[in-house]
Amino acid sequence: MFIEAPALTPHAGIRHAFFTRQGGVSEGLYASLNGGLGSGDDPDRVRENRRRMTAALGLAPETLVSLYQVHSAEAVIVERPFAERPRADAMATRVPGVALGILTADCGPILFADPVNRVVGAAHAGWKGALSGVIEATLATMENLGAKRAGITAVLGPTIGASAYEVGPEFRERFEAADPGNARYFATSPERATHSLFDLPAYIVARLKAAGIGEAANLNLCTYAEPDRFFSYRRTTHRAEADYGRLVSAIALAP
Repeated sequence: MFIEAPALTPHAGIRHAFFTRQGGVSEGLYASLNGGLGSGDDPDRVRENRRRMTAALGLAPETLVSLYQVHSAEAVIVERPFAERPRADAMATRVPGVALGILTADCGPILFADPVNRVVGAAHAGWKGALSGVIEATLATMENLGAKRAGITAVLGPTIGASAYEVGPEFRERFEAADPGNARYFATSPERATHSLFDLPAYIVARLKAAGIGEAANLNLCTYAEPDRFFSYRRTTHRAEADYGRLVSAIALAP
């Protein structure tokens, strides 16, 4: 049902999970643990799936908070569950028992923790957010809550891998215009010489390390490559399917 990160499990005061698509009640394209409130799935099934997620974390259903994700570099502080989801792509809290939940289906879910100063964070890092600074915004927000950058551990969960992420020349040009060194995250596509394969996980981990945190880890799991375990927007597109489920990655301070 979920995957734990070795870099986070030693910390008893931190609860976290990278949930897979297994262990829920949804059917069809959404089978089975779809956490996407914005998907076309039956809302009651999604609520039951999210209840199972919070139960796995040892928390009540209403404690799972998520964002209206817009591929931005916006990060917010969470003090209590939202009445209405803010438009942002990262969040941080120092409130025990509040689970920060990021939804993905190829983009990079990053969970952050400073176990000493008891601050946690979560970010949705697609290529737009990663390029525009969502990682750095998350760290700054955590520091505003008392975290120390050198004491933060960040883990990248299931993300589309380079072998499945073909992009056009304009995509590569955008990254190289931001930093010529970004060329190292691209390789020529074996299918089309004018296209490239983009290593989003490597780019995210490099941004984490450059930000000066204590530890940056990658679970090295590709959403596209494992259809039985993970939802994938790109795989859905290639199959011409009508919709797709959303994975949830969540972190909380133990109550």
